[in-house]
Parts: sequence; C-alpha cells; structure tokens
Amino acid sequence: MAVKIVTDSLSDITPDISERLGITIVPLIVSFGHESFTDRVTITTDEFYHKLVSNPNWPITTQPPPGDFIKVYDELSKETDEILVITLSTKLSGTYQSAVQAKNMFEGNCRVEVIDSLEVALGLGLLVITVAEAAQAGANLDELTALTRNTMNRSHLIAYFDTLKYLAKGGRIGKAQGMMGSLLSVKPILNVKDGEMSPLTRVRSRAAGMEYLYNFAASFAKIDKLAIEHATTPEDNMKLAQRFEALVPKANIYQSTISPVVGTYAGPGAMALTVLEAAPD
Repeated sequence: MAVKIVTDSLSDITPDISERLGITIVPLIVSFGHESFTDRVTITTDEFYHKLVSNPNWPITTQPPPGDFIKVYDELSKETDEILVITLSTKLSGTYQSAVQAKNMFEGNCRVEVIDSLEVALGLGLLVITVAEAAQAGANLDELTALTRNTMNRSHLIAYFDTLKYLAKGGRIGKAQGMMGSLLSVKPILNVKDGEMSPLTRVRSRAAGMEYLYNFAASFAKIDKLAIEHATTPEDNMKLAQRFEALVPKANIYQSTISPVVGTYAGPGAMALTVLEAAPD
C-alpha cells in the first residue's frame, strides 16, 4: 500500500494536482467578524479578495483543529498503514501542532509522521508534490521522510508585495519589520528564511518587481520545478510563466493562486515565486 500524503491548504496545490497525486489537503479557516470560511472550500479566492478590500472587519485566520486531522487519519488508515503529513511553517501557523496533537490522539493502527516544512504557499506545495510523486513510485515512509528533509533545503520562495500593510497588521511581518518606515514609494520583496518572512530587497515599481522575480529564477543553474502564483493579477502570472519556459520545461512550471489565508497577510497584488533546485548528481 502506498504511503498517503497529507498537507494543508496553504500549500496552494491545485485540485487537479491533489487528485492526480492522491494528496489530501486539510483547510485552514479565515473569518470576517462572526463569519467564518473554510479556505477555498466555502469561500473562493475571488470572493475572499473582494471581502478583504470591502469588508469593515479585518480578517483573522485559524489553524485546523486536531479533530480535522484525526478525521483524515481515520479515513486514510482504511487505505494504508503509513501517513506522512507535511505542514506549513510553525513560525507562521499552529497547523503543525494540530497535526501532531491529532497524531497523539489517533487510535488507528497506522503509523503517522508529521514534518514542519518551514515553508508556505508553493514553497510548501512543490515540496509536497515531489514527495507525493515518490510515494506513488513506491517509496516507503522512512524514505519519504528523508526525501522531505533533503528537498526542504532546495526550496527557495520569494514574494513581491504591493504593500506590507497586511503583513504588519496580521502580525506575521517577522524580520521584515525594519522595512516598514521606508516603503512609501517602493515595493518590498521578501523571502522565507528559517520559516519566517525576511527582507530581501526593494524595487521601485511592479514592473521592476516582476523583472526581479524572473532574474531570481534565472540565477539557478539547475531547476527541478518552478512555481509562480498571484493574489489578484492572473495576467502577470501568465506572462511570467511564459517567460519561465526559457528556463524550465513547461511541464515543470506550476501556476496557482495565493490562498485566502495567506492573502490575509499578503494583500492584493502580491505574487510569489518558488524555485525547487534539482538534486545534486
């Protein structure tokens, strides 16, 4: 029986990929006032970004309760005796803790391992896709755990923001706090470092930001997979994806939309690029 792979909705893995690779996705929750929505289940990305700019209530986000993971473990244990859970960074969410609590409460006859990816968005997504491909090829849980940890070191995510307002207000600004005062006329680019958002550089315009994303990808000698995702600008996403075809085979380029939960902190106009370096020979 193949190992079953579980992740959370902040992986930004699209439904067609999750279905093809047998990846189970546990959604987080976003709330506006007394209204709560399950990430991309009871609210679409378009509906979310409309609410983000028009709703007087500032959204808050919540990790899945342990019970949501226990339900998944129960269901998957009917099909396998090994489950690997890969979550977003513990420095950005309590989702990992929920998955571990669920593992400790789970009474089924199935081995469950939980790994903190130290990533988010398609930084997490490309990692999970790589591991799910290996699971389908027959790798066992120990092999997949080792692969996960090795692949984490080859994942590089950077993100362009039109503003840091949402990241600051949501309390996830991390080491980028020092950029706040000088960003009236410039656009920040951050990366994920040690599991949290860190300042990388700043550019003068959105066009310069898109060029920076392209040049970042072009700086890698060997790329296994590449992903580009947007909050509210599908046209920019498509243009960059087409440019990336000069660097990477089209089949290895992934496109997605930044999830409502991540969008709470990224805000409209944000874009993220993930480069998964090829494993050394």
